[in-house]
Amino acid sequence: MAKTAIIGGTGVTNMPGLTLNYREMVKTIYGAPSSPLIHGSINGCEVIFLARHGRRHTIPPHLINYRANVKALQEVGVTHVIALAAVGGIAENCDEQSLVIPDQIIDYTYDRSHTFHGAKHDKFEHIDFTEPYSSPIRQKLIDSAKSLKLPVVTEGVYGAIQGPRLETAAEIKRMENDGCTVVGMTGMPEASLARELGLEYACCAMVVNRAAGKVPSGINFQQIEKNLKGGVDQVQKLITEVLGRGF
Repeated sequence: MAKTAIIGGTGVTNMPGLTLNYREMVKTIYGAPSSPLIHGSINGCEVIFLARHGRRHTIPPHLINYRANVKALQEVGVTHVIALAAVGGIAENCDEQSLVIPDQIIDYTYDRSHTFHGAKHDKFEHIDFTEPYSSPIRQKLIDSAKSLKLPVVTEGVYGAIQGPRLETAAEIKRMENDGCTVVGMTGMPEASLARELGLEYACCAMVVNRAAGKVPSGINFQQIEKNLKGGVDQVQKLITEVLGRGF
């Protein structure tokens, strides 16, 4: 039986609509996850919630213990993961407050612990990462968004950058030339770590701003906060619909 987890990103340190059953702190051989695992339900459907940046949003993208987060979820029996992320829109169809369900990813990060293989293992195994996201979860996200008539982009390339600073206009231009649709800071190594552990994993990205150089007025952080609130409302509806459909 599938057991689903939601990883909340910026703006989603608490999952709206989640009824709390209990909190659990799981210690792994890679350390502690960013926050306690919240066991609860959304509209009667059981789910586990993990705040990627910590309960008070104090852990920046480059210091997140991605290995502990993913390992903790696996250790409590999670099989399916929906990762929420706030991103900047690069492609023209990625307007503010739209949802993007990426099907590909490009990793621009560095100096992150990006694999479970190493000194704690006797051997290593390669993973097939041709398709980095779970097709079944992606399709449920897409079908649910369309059913709810939410503004959704059904495919795209997530460009994962180091952060925590935002990008220069030249960096965004390079990423656009590389084929990136949106830009975020937490997509990797989370996705590949989930694949190493055999978890079904997909991303639901909320566009909270147009990327650097895409609007003449520049980055407006007050507008980002407003878009985050609108995006969270949409995500709550989407997650409720997805869980109701089951895996």
